[in-house]
Amino acid sequence: MKTSDYVTKASELPTPPDAAQKPHTTDIHGLQLQDEYFWMRLSDAQKEAKEPDAQTAEVVAYLEAENGYKEEVMAPTKALQTKLYDEIVGRIKKDDESVPVLDKGYWYYSRYEEGKEYPYNCRKKGTMDAEEEVMLDQPALAEGHSYFAVGGRSVSPDNNLLVYGVDTVSRRQYTLYVKDLRTGELFEDRIPETTGGATWANDNKTLFYTKKDPMTLRSFQIYKHVLGTDVSEDVLVFEEKDETFSCGIGKTKSEKYLVIGTSTTVSTEWWYLDADTPNGEWKVIQKRERDLEYDISHYGDHFYIVTNRDAKNFKLVKTPVNATGYDNWEDVLPHRDDVLLEGIDIFNEYLVVQERQEGLNRIRIKRWDGSADVYIPFNDPAYTAYVGANPDFNTDRLRYSYASMTTPNSVLEYTFATGDIETLKQQEVLGGEFDPANYVSERMMVEARDGVNVPVSIVYRKGLERNGQNPFLLYAYGSYGYSMDASFSVARLSMLDRGFVYAIAHIRGGSEMGRGWYEDGKLFNKLNTFHDFIDCGQAMVDAGFTSPDHMYAMGGSAGGLLMGAVMNMAPGLFNGVIAAVPFVDVINTMLDESIPLTTFEFDEWGNPKDKAYFDYIMQYSPYDNVEAKDYPHTLITTGYWDSQVQYWEPAKWIAKLRDVKTDDNLLIMDCNMETGHGGASGRFERIKEVALEYAFMFMLEGIEE
Repeated sequence: MKTSDYVTKASELPTPPDAAQKPHTTDIHGLQLQDEYFWMRLSDAQKEAKEPDAQTAEVVAYLEAENGYKEEVMAPTKALQTKLYDEIVGRIKKDDESVPVLDKGYWYYSRYEEGKEYPYNCRKKGTMDAEEEVMLDQPALAEGHSYFAVGGRSVSPDNNLLVYGVDTVSRRQYTLYVKDLRTGELFEDRIPETTGGATWANDNKTLFYTKKDPMTLRSFQIYKHVLGTDVSEDVLVFEEKDETFSCGIGKTKSEKYLVIGTSTTVSTEWWYLDADTPNGEWKVIQKRERDLEYDISHYGDHFYIVTNRDAKNFKLVKTPVNATGYDNWEDVLPHRDDVLLEGIDIFNEYLVVQERQEGLNRIRIKRWDGSADVYIPFNDPAYTAYVGANPDFNTDRLRYSYASMTTPNSVLEYTFATGDIETLKQQEVLGGEFDPANYVSERMMVEARDGVNVPVSIVYRKGLERNGQNPFLLYAYGSYGYSMDASFSVARLSMLDRGFVYAIAHIRGGSEMGRGWYEDGKLFNKLNTFHDFIDCGQAMVDAGFTSPDHMYAMGGSAGGLLMGAVMNMAPGLFNGVIAAVPFVDVINTMLDESIPLTTFEFDEWGNPKDKAYFDYIMQYSPYDNVEAKDYPHTLITTGYWDSQVQYWEPAKWIAKLRDVKTDDNLLIMDCNMETGHGGASGRFERIKEVALEYAFMFMLEGIEE
């Protein structure tokens, strides 16, 4: 194929779908908001009905028309997509196996077999030389389902029973099953509409689980179930009545206590119960207060608590198990202005601390007796490192994971007493062509328009010239305090090897630079998120990496909102944009509390029923700011069954963009009619989605193969 075979002007392609406009008005704050595409919204009942009504048929026809148009536009890249898929899959070890974890005398691991989309969850007793027990045969369970996902898996304290959750719709609503690992038989107990996991009491017969509201999908009730009894007899032990909170159930690492946690963005509350007395009375650690966040661990006679009380970047305190209110909290690790305390893991002789400083992960090892206080060394300029599964209190080693933009995902063990580090496994990159020495990773600090320095992690093929002509993909998220660390991707090599530069902009709204970084990118500070991304993009141009003709942007979910906002604010900076499952209809969604996730997002975006928040959100809401002007080439992806960002948001957005934009650029949408927020569930099936995204950018760059 020749480059000239690519058609990148909409006017030279078949006519795109033309969505019907149907007037709909929302009256708010003395204004009338017009939404001609409101009709695209379907209820779950409509989507699930055996016989579609007229509206459902019209919506599905429109979505399928958009999919058909996408196929026509991308038809010249079919061979390239296949090549990319084969190329990426060819780097992946087909019969891969996780590093085993020892827990109560069993080694637990997952393994894949060649040709299988899903893993086998297995264990061996005592030694890895023992006979294998397949606890879950996911390939068999997934047969006949277009989507399949296992939620939490939990083995009973006596090692005999397994509880697990299954979702075959992609709505993140799981049905719980209990399996006897001795016989392989399933109990008759079936528990629907759960979060996907359950927690065992120490009696090996009592389970606690979390129910979801079937409409809003809010996790709001904790139930107690006794094996062998009818689910209708399950006892409600906790109900979260505040619609801005959601709850869950777990167990301390010590297995001494069952714990219920309930939280909203800025507040948490924990309850505990002796795991030996599942019928006992739950006690609160510390009653909820606005802006008080805390997380709990148990060790000996104390709860250890990570909290933001008088500590913006969090600190570690402890309190006796019989006096848990914050009046009894005693500092263990005081607050530090320059270090974000992200979490802890407790061992018999050591405390392990996960921190973040200057945007980078750190793992700190402290001996309880004060004789050791060290940091695990990391050498890459940008990387990700986190503590892994360490269920044993008495172990002499710490399991952790590490990766960088040039270092494949690695599982390592740190010996507490000596500081020795052993690599247990590093992700294999097959094909014989990958060498970390062929790639360069660097970290830049970009000065944003208000003088704040924003970190950017960058990777590219060695020998790249900064001639302003390199294709460049800039990725970011920037919401909920989630930090986007520099990690490795086998798929990304297909970009780098074709001359692309890839970068992550660690913009405000995440927590990369501390809690203040998050607070400066939410609510009335949200515009900082978008300005940071634009300023980072411009800095990449100014540094000579690329130019607006070769610059691409990508983000998903709340990162899709970011894409929509920057397209409105700085459309000329990017040649193309990929918006994955984008949250773009902010006003309409946040006004409707029946939509899943809405109520406990008020602390992130604000409630538009408050005029001050309404006015602020209206400054950036992508859907509400679409106007007649030139936009970049755009690929939008969504899932019909998405419970987090409903499909109608991107569907309405593309319809409105196509109606008013003045350019001749490509505008296409890929709506997966069988999946939800996370896309395809199989390990290889989802790579087809990656191949489409890459092919979209390669087509715009004239890259043939």
